[in-house]
This record gives sequence, C-alpha cells and structure tokens, in this order.
Amino acid sequence: MIAQPFYIRAIVLLSICLMPIIGLAQEEASEASGEAQIKDAYRTEFYDLRGSNVFDVAIGTSVINGDFVDPQFEIYSHFGYKRHITPHLGIDVGYHKFNLAYIDKYNEGFMSFDLNLEVTILPHSRFSPFVFAGAGLNASNHFKETANKFQGGGGLEYIASNTIGVKLYTDYNYVLSDTLDGLEAGDSDDTYFRIALGVNFYFGGSKMKSKKLKQQATVIDSNLLNDEYYIKK
Repeated sequence: MIAQPFYIRAIVLLSICLMPIIGLAQEEASEASGEAQIKDAYRTEFYDLRGSNVFDVAIGTSVINGDFVDPQFEIYSHFGYKRHITPHLGIDVGYHKFNLAYIDKYNEGFMSFDLNLEVTILPHSRFSPFVFAGAGLNASNHFKETANKFQGGGGLEYIASNTIGVKLYTDYNYVLSDTLDGLEAGDSDDTYFRIALGVNFYFGGSKMKSKKLKQQATVIDSNLLNDEYYIKK
C-alpha cells in the first residue's frame, strides 16, 4: 500500500472538527453523578426524538488507499438497520455498495457487509456526535474476490423532525488483503475511506417510553410511601 498524504490531512481535519464537540459531550457526561445518573435512567426524550429501531440510507463517495497513485473519488451508497440496546449504545448491520478507482488505471465495483457497535454521545439531544467500530466482509462484484475487514468511524446527527435524523459521517476500512486493487505491493494491506450524507428513520420508541414512565411512576410512589412512613414515625 502506498500512503497518500491528502488522506492523512483529511482525517486530521475531521478529527480537529470533531474534538471540541466530543470533548464537550465527555465533560457533560463526567458531571453527571449520583442523583443525576438516576434521573437519566428514566429520561424519555430519546424515545420521542429517536426510537429503539432505525432504518438508514446514505449516499456519498469512496476512495481507495492502495498500491497505485492518483486515486479517484467514486460513488458510494448504503442502507442498513440498527437496534438500540440503550439510548447510548446500538448494534448496526449494513450493506454498502461502492466503487474504488484510480485515474485511467483501475475502476472496480465492491460491496461490504458490516457489523458495528455504535455509541450515540448525546442521545437525549437533537444534535449528537456518534462513533462506531466493527468488522465486516468485503467483496468485489459477483463475489469474485472476498476478504475480511475492520472498520471504524464517526459523524454528526441532527434530528430534523421527530423520528427522522440527518447525518454526515465517514469511516475508515482496513481490508485484510493487499490485492484489493489487483496489485500486491508494499508491506501493508489496502484500505479505503467512505464519506456520506444519510437519513435515519427511527421507530419503535413508544413501547420503551411507556415502560420507562411506568418505572418512574413506581419509583415516585415508592418514595412517597417511604416519606409517609418516616413522617408517622
């Protein structure tokens, strides 16, 4: 694999943009303790804004970092499904279709099947950064060649209307093969990047919200009973 300087600059720039936002989110999270954490366990804003299940679609661009020079940005599309285990943590499965190309040298269609763990940093807010990481299977068209891979990335989401979110994200994919571009050279396996704009369609939050509200009512009633007991004593 031949490292391309502009890839590094792009990742550094994205990291610089995301660092203040992620830092702010971490600072807010660290301030939550004791009673605040208990209250957070019964918050229901997440289920109004988002929901337990998500179908998502996205379109963007992909670019390879392999054994040739002059890589070319190509089309990329995605659709998938995500299940939130908690408001902060979700499991995401997705199908990705994209091309990887070099100018006047190479252009090949690929697909990948990815499984990720995703963390929503501010799940009760309309605007939230998110990060994800996982593993997947990379395959050329008609499954002529396949290879395992690891991926990770992050982005920003804004809830434009209740249960519909707009997101901008990027991911880095490390393929366990050095023949992704048809040439085996260098000491490293081939990698590629994807950047996309997408839409999340949330559903299934009403049931969890009702459960949270019932739990909250039970806790309140229990505390009232305890208060009455101690007053009588």
